[in-house]
Amino acid sequence: MKAKNSPTNRFALWQYLVLVVTIIILTISALPNLYGEHAAVNITSKVRDIHNLDADRLNQALADLQIGVRKITTNNDKTTVLLQSTEQQQAAQHQLKTYLGEGYTVAMSMQAAAPNWLTDIGAAPIKLGLDLRGGVQFLLDVDTDVAITDRLEQIKDQAKQQIRQARVYGAKVRVVGQNKVVIDYPEKDFEKMAEIKRTLKQLYPDLLHKRDGADTFSIHFTEQAKTAFEREIIKQNLHTLRGRIEELGITEAVTQRQGKNRIRVELPGVQDPAEARRIIGATASLDFYKLKATGGKAFKTEDGRTVKLHKTPVLAGKHIKDAHSGVDEMGMPLVNLVLDAQGGKIMTKHSQKFLGKPMVTVFSEYSKNDQGKSIKTSKVINMATIQGVLGSRFSITNMKSPRAAQELALLLRAGSLTAPVTIVGESSIGPSLGQENINNGMAALMLGMGIILAFMALWYRRLGFVANTALIFNLVCLMGLMSLIPGVVLTMPGIAGLVLTVGMAVDTNVLIFERIKEESRRGRSLQSAVEHGYNNAFATILDANITTGITAMILYTVGYGPVKGFAITLGLGLLTSMFTGVFASRAMVNLMLTKSSRLLKGVTA
Repeated sequence: MKAKNSPTNRFALWQYLVLVVTIIILTISALPNLYGEHAAVNITSKVRDIHNLDADRLNQALADLQIGVRKITTNNDKTTVLLQSTEQQQAAQHQLKTYLGEGYTVAMSMQAAAPNWLTDIGAAPIKLGLDLRGGVQFLLDVDTDVAITDRLEQIKDQAKQQIRQARVYGAKVRVVGQNKVVIDYPEKDFEKMAEIKRTLKQLYPDLLHKRDGADTFSIHFTEQAKTAFEREIIKQNLHTLRGRIEELGITEAVTQRQGKNRIRVELPGVQDPAEARRIIGATASLDFYKLKATGGKAFKTEDGRTVKLHKTPVLAGKHIKDAHSGVDEMGMPLVNLVLDAQGGKIMTKHSQKFLGKPMVTVFSEYSKNDQGKSIKTSKVINMATIQGVLGSRFSITNMKSPRAAQELALLLRAGSLTAPVTIVGESSIGPSLGQENINNGMAALMLGMGIILAFMALWYRRLGFVANTALIFNLVCLMGLMSLIPGVVLTMPGIAGLVLTVGMAVDTNVLIFERIKEESRRGRSLQSAVEHGYNNAFATILDANITTGITAMILYTVGYGPVKGFAITLGLGLLTSMFTGVFASRAMVNLMLTKSSRLLKGVTA
């Protein structure tokens, strides 16, 4: 019995359905890009019902500065104010912050101008990078050496505390170089020191604990431990910076590690970098201390007096969970603090034990001296008597001004940086220049695509129609895929990636069509030439796309900013090129073959 051959140049019904449904979904996802975006500010309430906001009063507050408003809407817990112009976005944010006060968060954003039915299903345009939207970029240098020095001092203080508790007299603790703490002790206290060594090893298990002699042992930062510690420092600083940027009301910022110890921050839409520079570059921390009659660490108060405090703080700023500025019964500015569970327990225990005693609040920040070294400056900003048992909520009073209280609250909400940062690079791009980049980039894309469409139509005739349709599908699918995937940002190099993708996509069809020509010249029938043309060209196309895909992955892994944007566009373009150039075009050719056997007229000649 002769085996029945499978139909030539036929797709199953489910294959056609998958192709059609995929193209429809990606087309719908790409549609919002045709409508663009409107500048907006989003208002959310920290303590009040957002529905209490009066749209007319908000409109009037902005009209006082001649800021045009398109529409004001309230959905769930957010009020959105759509603006007439992108240039007025920052002024609108500042005006509404001043008008509403600290009870509300006012954030800049871009809202899709697409019809409601598109936004209701979650469709949104592609996010634009700094070079296309305009804004400011900072390059920050993280001083990890200071963080390591602070950790060594912390180990030193912890060792001294353990030695005092164990009553080992005559022991000495010192920091040696940039990576070691050395402890000398009397030989007669060997057993007590053995217990202290075990405790320190539990507290710092990632460090090297080494016995250097009968009466000496040391704690080292190995190269591996130092690298891991620096990596953790950068990670913590990234988290803190993202929190500070959210407090500034910028929702589409990019914060990424760059190189060994640098962080790149992009703030789209920000045209006045002064406030962002002040908040992002601040390295503030807050600690609470006990007074000490003799010895201890000396600190300066704001009026120039010197006070002596214990070396170890009662409570560190890392336990602060939330902070808001306010006023007391006399109308004086203050900062209300909320501690985490551990901080609340520490404060309750301390206030019960030292009721009626003073507690001192110390504010610290880093700055660079003339030699480029980080210098830590600390000052006493508050000294108050504990008049009752404190818990997880209490206030810092006697702030010198409402603005000082607001800035301190903002920094404490976002958290203190683990290591000081210095702004070593800053660049700004105006919104008009960003729009010019978009116009130029899209003009280049349209010009290149127009030339390719004309060439394919003239050279391949009816198959050129298939290639051109597949090329248009490819661009639409790529835009839809970039809109669909979270975190994808279109940059100027990304537009270059779009142009490159168009060329690579048509190259796929050129390979296939030339292979069909070759098979036809060998005397194969129409059906057989198409079948062998697609099948034989597929391996070559796949190999080329795999090698290019590997390059795109490497660029994405090691690159930063615009390089990543190019790599993302190139990588996604490879997927859509394969989908439309091979499978979608094959489906169209199959359908055309069922209609006419003259498909290759003028092509196979």
